[in-house]
Amino acid sequence: MDAAANPDNLVTIATVNADALERELHWLAQVLEARLHAYFYSDDEPLHFRFDKAKPPDLPARSNLQQLIDKHQLQAAERLILALVLTPYIRPQMLDVLFSRNKHTDRGHTEFGGLQSQSHGGFLPTIETALFVLAGDALDERFTVQPKLQPDALLFRQDIIQANSLGPLEPWTSQALTISKEMLDWLTSGSAFKPAFSRDFPAKRISTQRSWQQLVLPNAIRVQLQEIADWVKYHQVLMTDWQMEDRLSPGYTALFYGPPGTGKTLSACLLGQYCEREVYKIDLSLLISKYIGETEKNLARIFDTAANKNWILFFDEADALFGKRTQVEDSRDRYANQEVSYLLQRIEEFDGVVILASNLKNNIDEAFIRRFQNIIAFSMPAAPERQLLWQQGFSSKVDFSDDVDFSRLADRYEISGGTIMNVVRHCSLHAISKQTTRICQADIEQGIKREFIKQGRRI
Repeated sequence: MDAAANPDNLVTIATVNADALERELHWLAQVLEARLHAYFYSDDEPLHFRFDKAKPPDLPARSNLQQLIDKHQLQAAERLILALVLTPYIRPQMLDVLFSRNKHTDRGHTEFGGLQSQSHGGFLPTIETALFVLAGDALDERFTVQPKLQPDALLFRQDIIQANSLGPLEPWTSQALTISKEMLDWLTSGSAFKPAFSRDFPAKRISTQRSWQQLVLPNAIRVQLQEIADWVKYHQVLMTDWQMEDRLSPGYTALFYGPPGTGKTLSACLLGQYCEREVYKIDLSLLISKYIGETEKNLARIFDTAANKNWILFFDEADALFGKRTQVEDSRDRYANQEVSYLLQRIEEFDGVVILASNLKNNIDEAFIRRFQNIIAFSMPAAPERQLLWQQGFSSKVDFSDDVDFSRLADRYEISGGTIMNVVRHCSLHAISKQTTRICQADIEQGIKREFIKQGRRI
């Protein structure tokens, strides 16, 4: 569910989406009217009416609803269920007819299902409501469409709609049918859901203004990064057209390891940019809890929120969460190992890309290592790569003095790309503060000296 490119396009998408939803709701209204007429206005017993007698409307190809229908091959019953769930959000008055009272019991019709909340004055559909719209009181038809409303049905499995239980003793058909705000926004205004960083969602969206051309890495690493991009682009073909869903896990997991500043985070951002996917960096300080069971709950919120969003989840400094399991000596060790096991389960079930970043491969639990589809070693850049990083790092506004020698700097100082950019920032700000654009070799070497002191290294 990608966001539209610009505000003008958003207006266009919203208009197209409105047209599509108008047609879909009109179709639902026709089916509902026919169902009620057949149910109430026959002389002896309810008339037999099949919902599929009313042909689904053709929708604008550009509409997000049509894209959703095409992607998941939604059938008429599933489209009607989705339209019913959408109605309270976009045309609530359309379901007011279901508030009609049963003249024999002087209460609402049980067979209509539905709820009425304290704040929302309209009719809120339940699974029972959907079954009535699709099947009336015909048990054979009810049992035929019932699987489309089970927890493992397509609409629920793909997180298109949700069913919210009211209590353990209630019939399963009394569950309210709802839709997430992100799906509602995408189907209506066309905007993508971008959750804000919070304690409930300890992840921050990260991106970069840089391009693949500016990524200075050995060709072997570029090839491995392209493999991840290929999975993002073609995994649907692999799973569906090649019928590999029963043999392969739905997602893709990779390990980026190497010293700080060697391009792990930048590579994750560029993958997102290239694949048109949002990248979320997980804040492990908020994710990991000292209280037993809380870490699993925090992980569940991350993966539940990210489900079916086509996001890339980036766990930086992953050793804290994905580290090797310990020998069980006390209850805390046992629960820590349970956290790792739970994480393994969620990663295997996740349908997107998970990238773990660590300084050392050996810090990661062997159980994760076996499950990685890709392990990429980010090493310190060689001298030719360091020279290119120096040349690309500075602004085009900089006027270098004649003594600046990037080749000499690259040969003499074995430092990472991240360290080089720290030096670039220091030198550039120093020049600006002196109201000049000139940078000399001494300025750069002074910046390098500062970085070495920070890292506890000797020049």
